Amino acid sequence: MRITLEPLTRGHAPEMFTVLADPSIYRYIDEAAPVSLEALATRYARLEEGKSADGSELWLNWIVREVGTGKAIGFVQATVSGRQAWIAYVIAPSSQGKGFGREATEAMMRILRERHGTTRFLANVDSRNDASIHLARSLGFIHVTGAEVGDQRYELRDPA
Repeated sequence: MRITLEPLTRGHAPEMFTVLADPSIYRYIDEAAPVSLEALATRYARLEEGKSADGSELWLNWIVREVGTGKAIGFVQATVSGRQAWIAYVIAPSSQGKGFGREATEAMMRILRERHGTTRFLANVDSRNDASIHLARSLGFIHVTGAEVGDQRYELRDPA
């Protein structure tokens, strides 16, 4: 593998602030770049807790690092409820188109299967985001239905 996944901590905020500063990352996602390093650190501290306030969902987040350089190039995340996980992936524009997103998502899904018994994976993808649609399909996801205007829902079910 050319990447490693490292569980997200508040301490990742400084290096990820730089990665997440590129406005092109937000072209297809319903989020904006972090407004400050402090705001990102606060968000990461909340995510580091690993679960929703009521405990009904696990919030699992990993920094994606390129092997060799050790450079943070993005993140993958999952919201797990029962045997189902909503997944997301963000790779820095300078590292896109090289297969890192696929490798990181495969590694995350493997962790979710092995540690959490996840058998159903879901992802919402903006209908204009050809690269993300291609990534989802390359992992075996199929287009299920439109979640919202402009979004497409992709699903992958593992044999139970």
